[in-house]
Amino acid sequence: MIIELMIRNGRVVDPSTGINGLYDIAVAEGKIISIAPPGSIPDEGFAKVLDASGCLVTPGLIDLHTHVYEGVHEMGVRPDVVGIDQGVTTVADAGSAGAGNFDDFISRSVKNNATEVLAWLNIAKPGLAEGRSELADLKNLNAHEALACIERHPEVICGIKARMSGSVVKGNGIFPLSVAKAVAREAQLPVMVHIGNAPPELGGVLDLLEEGDVVTHAFHGKAGGILGPEGRLIPQAEEALDRGVRFDVGHGSSSFSFQTMKQAQQLGITPYSISTDLYLENWLRGPVYSLTMTMSKFLLLGYPIEQIIQWTTQAPAQILRRANTIGTLREGTIADISILQIVEQPVEFVDSERQVLSGSKLIQAQYIIKSGEIYPCKQ
Repeated sequence: MIIELMIRNGRVVDPSTGINGLYDIAVAEGKIISIAPPGSIPDEGFAKVLDASGCLVTPGLIDLHTHVYEGVHEMGVRPDVVGIDQGVTTVADAGSAGAGNFDDFISRSVKNNATEVLAWLNIAKPGLAEGRSELADLKNLNAHEALACIERHPEVICGIKARMSGSVVKGNGIFPLSVAKAVAREAQLPVMVHIGNAPPELGGVLDLLEEGDVVTHAFHGKAGGILGPEGRLIPQAEEALDRGVRFDVGHGSSSFSFQTMKQAQQLGITPYSISTDLYLENWLRGPVYSLTMTMSKFLLLGYPIEQIIQWTTQAPAQILRRANTIGTLREGTIADISILQIVEQPVEFVDSERQVLSGSKLIQAQYIIKSGEIYPCKQ
């Protein structure tokens, strides 16, 4: 087999295989065919050589929570802008579309992108296309239509999204989540739950979740979060973690707090995954900007780079039930690879509460390889 691309001289960090060190990676026919110590792969004339000196070479980054449906005006951002342009090979849209407009989402936002686009199907038929109170009208809930949509698009739909905050459900409380859970069980998919301001109370939301389900915005700074008034995990959060419910960052414009994260850190509570909740406003004006910027905030908070990479590769791939195909550099898998550099420079990091912390290290994406093709990053 002719080697089409050789990535040389980079520090390869792949939590899925335990590889961490200097290696060369050979790519052919869009797949990884060899990972070996530098200089040990015979030089038989490679079509392309990419020098990754001074860089981290990781599985393609995965953003578990984005909004890339351009049918949602003033919100949806083009997938490649927050995908390959920023060093991310796979993005999952988190409920921008529902069963009523998912076919349009496919044609607008899944096709014709270099970035792989997956989706959490909003349990509300219009998704976010008719506003952000999509679960206030129970007419938007139709389990049969949701299941039919999943059956049509099993290659794209990775789970069900339900937004459980007062401004979304109004007087309907926890009922929409019970519908989402019923659909998810029937389809054998996880649920991603957005949490925010009550009602419904977070404890009741958590009690409905099972192993493999995801709580996004888990580390927000609003009242009624995972930490009680005394600074300890609320009992329902502790029980949910014990059941295998996964806490995701989902930074967003109003859903990530340095203070909450530090308190959780002191309690030994870590995210299962890091995601952005990127959409037009917080991509253009912050405080999110990119997945690598969000990763940099965790570097500032003292987490090791290997852990941060795990939270943005292997962990989301497991949530998406695609750990055998993405989020890994195992030989024989698709060549989705991110090449990152930790740059030393003064940086001011801002959370969703507008708290500012000063740092000196910024993770920047230099290149990505998507299905064996090289793309320079634009950031």
